[in-house]
Amino acid sequence: MITDALIPGLLAAAACFSLYRREQVYDAMTKGASDGLRLIVSIVPSLVVLLSAMAMLRASGALDALARLLSPILERIGIPPETVPLMLVRPFSGSAALAVGAELMGRYGVDSRIGRTAAVMLGSTETTFYTISVYFGAAGIRRSRFTIPAALIADLAGFLSAALFVRLMMD
Repeated sequence: MITDALIPGLLAAAACFSLYRREQVYDAMTKGASDGLRLIVSIVPSLVVLLSAMAMLRASGALDALARLLSPILERIGIPPETVPLMLVRPFSGSAALAVGAELMGRYGVDSRIGRTAAVMLGSTETTFYTISVYFGAAGIRRSRFTIPAALIADLAGFLSAALFVRLMMD
């Protein structure tokens, strides 16, 4: 019941506060909507390029080839090789990563080591390139400098930690 009234209550409170300050509520709302549209226009090109490149990589088979190439290395450090496609997709696309994770859980089971590792990986990593393109696009930043290497190292730490913790806590 409280959650049903939350959004209308916040809108009413904002309107009352604006009226109290003698501001034009409708003008402020249209200005906010206009700013939001400008923000979307600045972000959309980055997102279109990112999502198109991701779809092309998956369709071309390049992700599968890279997964086969990395599998022996990851096996040695304790990461299930079946999770390689998830690790390759996650920094680019959250929805593609969820699809890969669901596929892994469907194939191996949610209680399997692979399924659990995939679930923990999804929760402990970020869609790095998507996030960077959205926030940097919104802020007008063109050069990422050290952001991408640092974020990818953080993702790698998340993947390694996920595999380690699943082995330690759930096996």
